Amino acid sequence: MTDFLLLAFVFLVAGVVSVPIATRLGLGSVLGYLIAGILISPILAILNVDVLSIQHFAEFGVVMMLFLVGLELEPKLLWQMRARLIGLGGAQVAGTIILVMLAAMALGQSWTVALAIGLVLSLSSTAIVLQTLNEKGLLKSDGGQSSFSVLLFQDIAVIPMLALIPLLALPELGAVHEAAGAGHEAGSGDHGATMSLVAGLNGWQTTLVTLAAIGAVVAIGTVLTRPLFRYIAASQLRELFTATALLMVIGIALLMSLVGLSPALGTFLAGVVLANSEYRHELESDIDPFKGLLLGLFFMSVGAGINFGLLSDNLMLIIGLTLGLIALKAGVLLVLALMFKLRGGDRWLFALGLAQAGEFGFVLLSFTVANSVIPQAIADQLLLVVALSMLLTPALFILYDRVIAPRFIESEGREADTIEEENHIIIAGRGRMGGLIQRMLSAAGYASTVIDYNSRRIELMGRFGVKTYYGDATRPDLLASAGVANARLLIIAIDDRDQITELTKYLIQTYPNLHVLARATDRDHVYDLWLAGCRDIVRETYDSSIRMGRSAFEALGIDGSHARAMADAFDRVDRQSMLDVASAYDPDIPLAENEAYIQKVREIMGPRREELAKQMTEIRNSD
Repeated sequence: MTDFLLLAFVFLVAGVVSVPIATRLGLGSVLGYLIAGILISPILAILNVDVLSIQHFAEFGVVMMLFLVGLELEPKLLWQMRARLIGLGGAQVAGTIILVMLAAMALGQSWTVALAIGLVLSLSSTAIVLQTLNEKGLLKSDGGQSSFSVLLFQDIAVIPMLALIPLLALPELGAVHEAAGAGHEAGSGDHGATMSLVAGLNGWQTTLVTLAAIGAVVAIGTVLTRPLFRYIAASQLRELFTATALLMVIGIALLMSLVGLSPALGTFLAGVVLANSEYRHELESDIDPFKGLLLGLFFMSVGAGINFGLLSDNLMLIIGLTLGLIALKAGVLLVLALMFKLRGGDRWLFALGLAQAGEFGFVLLSFTVANSVIPQAIADQLLLVVALSMLLTPALFILYDRVIAPRFIESEGREADTIEEENHIIIAGRGRMGGLIQRMLSAAGYASTVIDYNSRRIELMGRFGVKTYYGDATRPDLLASAGVANARLLIIAIDDRDQITELTKYLIQTYPNLHVLARATDRDHVYDLWLAGCRDIVRETYDSSIRMGRSAFEALGIDGSHARAMADAFDRVDRQSMLDVASAYDPDIPLAENEAYIQKVREIMGPRREELAKQMTEIRNSD
């Protein structure tokens, strides 16, 4: 028990210390976990910890992650992805296998060993890539969705790979294993599992059992899940619901393992089946903490598993092979990105994000050694290549974020449009707010000039017949060409807070007769815009929150007229409070350090809350 607690303490301390530092430095949590694993590797060596066993256990975090990803995908959406899933994923796996195989043969390996190496290195890291794309909010982008399609195909491709690898066995390696007493017990696709529902069955029987297992997963998701969770929910015990969620994920993973399929694939399928379930969000919230902890443990085990002795003895060779693999895979992915018409930053996101080897590489390498396909010495070197390529992946994402994407966007950026019309209304930004405002004005018969800096949004709206000019609405020359000097109203609906403030200052100072209607991101931003001279300010979430509060009153049994009056009362008091407090606001002092402002708020809001409560009570009790 003491050994277990000490080991858990070491891993938790490493993660808690390293990850926040890495995140604050902009390196991302994945690189933080990998660095943590490297730092504690000497401690694990002193404690004689089997890092590989920990890694096998932590791989269940990948299984949970794919279950959660599946919950976000409706079957209809998955069907829409079929072209990229099969075409893009299949081409990536096949192209990488062929090129890696040719490179290995050029380095003196036999075709069977070279093919096995190609199979191992064709896979990418589902854990690292999906975790990073989720953190950066890029999973829904074209590059993110293409990456997900390839990763899903790779998980599926592991199944035929496990079937093909034993056929590549070398007799001389088998003799060495027998002499050493290694046998075949040391490795399997299930990390040493001995139970199997397909052991001893012929091909068609195995196929039937496999299809039955997949059918059972679909049946569990569509038929049994709802009554099961309804029964569990009736107990009103949160921990029991969490246990049931874990039971389902672990049970499906176990079933997939027993029939020789990827547990990650099975849980992903279950997640897709449950995507429309009313229990989806509850499942997500229950599983997500376990997924996060196990993925963190997995990344730390990868960092701790690096054999620095072997690395130092073959430093240039291992680094050369790692960089060569990344370059080769990135090249294949770039070609496919061109073929499948990925554009702009999505092309580079796709190419760099999937350029590493993956966690399934550890599984397949163990399997190839156990089945006398790849010699142990070569497998040890390949383990380092896989681990180092995964270790370099966060750095590739940083390279994309800070160097390649900005330069690519700049080099591909289009010139601002020539504005051919001059309207009395100008809208800066056509996102969620600007788009709705433009539609309202248009419906009332008012023409407006809309300027936006998102070329994709402009192209999309153009297909619907909506005219939007491309350009940076904060540029004075562009505003002048749009006729700002003769405009009556300019609506600032762009997203960036600082740009909104600076544009407001410029317009108020330069065009004193222009009515400026500005978007505020929060309460403090209102003060910034007020000090800039703007007197028509709308908080972006304020009105919707007031409406939701009114709906809450109605849901509690208050009639509609009273609910509207109560919402109006709150609005009046809040606006007056802001005016009273504004004199103490200083934009040059951080809010948490502005004691005068805090004291002013406390002095004003106490009586105002009592006044508001009195008004609310009077309205509720009125006839």
